[in-house]
Amino acid sequence: MNTFLGGHMSNVAGTRAVVGIAGAGIGGSTAAIALRRLGVEVELFEQAPGFARVGADINLTPNAVRALDGLDIGDTLRLTAAQPTHRISRTWDTGVETSRIEMADHAVERYGAPQLTIHRADLMHALEDALKDVRISFGKKLESVADGDRLHLQFADGTSRDVDILIGADGIHSAVRTWMLGPEQPEFTGVVAYRALVDTERLAGLPNLDAFTKWWGPNPETQIVTFPLDRGRTTFVFATTPQPEWADESWTRPGDVRELRAAYADFHPEARALLDARDDVLISALYVRDPLATWRRGNAALLGDACHPMMPFMAQGAGQAIEDAIVLSRCLAGGFASTAEALDTYQSLRLPRTSAIQVGSRGNSWLKASGTDTQEPAGELAIDPDTVYGYDAWNVPLR
Repeated sequence: MNTFLGGHMSNVAGTRAVVGIAGAGIGGSTAAIALRRLGVEVELFEQAPGFARVGADINLTPNAVRALDGLDIGDTLRLTAAQPTHRISRTWDTGVETSRIEMADHAVERYGAPQLTIHRADLMHALEDALKDVRISFGKKLESVADGDRLHLQFADGTSRDVDILIGADGIHSAVRTWMLGPEQPEFTGVVAYRALVDTERLAGLPNLDAFTKWWGPNPETQIVTFPLDRGRTTFVFATTPQPEWADESWTRPGDVRELRAAYADFHPEARALLDARDDVLISALYVRDPLATWRRGNAALLGDACHPMMPFMAQGAGQAIEDAIVLSRCLAGGFASTAEALDTYQSLRLPRTSAIQVGSRGNSWLKASGTDTQEPAGELAIDPDTVYGYDAWNVPLR
């Protein structure tokens, strides 16, 4: 068992305890940075051979930006990010607005941080710069975990490592989750997502290009979302629609733009114009898991997509992983009597919130209608914008 002394962890032999993190994505990297800032020894294990510029967009709502500001990387993010002026809902066929929420300066006043829409690679680059004093091992695909006095990690390259505490930040196909809960597969939703980046100049004449706009379709699975990137020079287009015959989870697979346009042929002309501005798109099937009853086993815990992968309809996947990372790091450095108490506290603080957002994201009616008073029933909680955007991971009471 590990004990906590003056904010620093010691194992039973009296030496400095080591926290191992499986996965150097957004959640794992954020946790590693936060733990080092709080004086905890960390080792980060990533299965990829190195960091690469992959992905397209990240929508960082104010709750995520405030958390990252606490790591002193917010100024770097603001150099390349766009700050949407509003969050707008429009009806798919008539174009009528059903909800308009001020963001930008209003979000700073209300929530302490703006919304930032940014290329995923720019976020990862900012995290990488802040990881310079963290030991990172690449090419370390976790194959198995064994209990003992310490947790024994076995990697696919034949190497192994012992750690005192293990954080599973290794995504929807988490090896840590499999060790904790047994083998299982995520569920294909029957919905696919199309993604494209468009030069904003090609969309001249369309309204609300400086806002986050969601076109609500005739069913909960069909929508088009757009928002600015690169300080407004680029517009990101994200469209989802039922396509149960396509189950490929790859985020780099080219899609058929003719199929995309056909799926939205009855949408408002302004919505169709977004799809007509690009001749190539990417396609990916969307997978989910149901909320879990527990995120921990012994001295190990999960965060992010490893424990609560969710549909993108509330734009909270990255934000909830970031919140997890900050709260978990605070718990591990928070002077609890034991690792078990720290991890139990983390789970009790985070699991109800993320489960509610998981359920709400899947239902996909959040903020469709009436703006800041809209609540989405989700499990035991009703999630309104202030509950989501106003969450402060650095100051949530741990006791």
